[in-house]
Amino acid sequence: MIARTLRRPKCMGNLVITEFITLDGVVEDPGGAEKSAFGGWAFRFDRGENGDRLKFEELVAADAQLLGRRTYEGFAQAWPAMNDNDFGRKFNSMPKHVVTATLTELEWENSHPLGGDLIDAVATLKQRYDGDILVSGSVQLAQALLAAGLADRLNLMVFPYVAGGGKRLFADGAPPASFELVDTEQAGQTVYLTLGRRE
Repeated sequence: MIARTLRRPKCMGNLVITEFITLDGVVEDPGGAEKSAFGGWAFRFDRGENGDRLKFEELVAADAQLLGRRTYEGFAQAWPAMNDNDFGRKFNSMPKHVVTATLTELEWENSHPLGGDLIDAVATLKQRYDGDILVSGSVQLAQALLAAGLADRLNLMVFPYVAGGGKRLFADGAPPASFELVDTEQAGQTVYLTLGRRE
């Protein structure tokens, strides 16, 4: 079942939504940079060396990133200054496709606006890459991709915390969807879950 879930035609990348998430499904502002009322919870827990390894392996498996505008703007402020390690160098240099109707000039290295119909644009991207296409954060975009059935895999780092409010990955009214558990691994005080979309 797992092999069938993850199998894709040659020359087609998997769209992978990767999120830090609480027990009650909140993905809003885990690091607290947005200073939201429900943010900052990720730093209450240690994901350990195993968590760092898992996130690095996730990045290495990817050929490109797909980002919403707000997440892109936050990343573009922070990541260019973090080019002193393998993770930062890969993160900065890889292609970044930004879903935006307002940004036309993207200054962060190797960044490209992605306009037009989202479903058509993402289908074209998946044909372009062999490796994974990572969607980090970008809650509104992730929800749209899930609703359209375009997400092939979910990588969820689950934090043992109840936020009690905030934006959830699966909000009320989300269409039903089935996933299969591919892998689970403890990462410090968190758990890293890999889920494949069930055909």
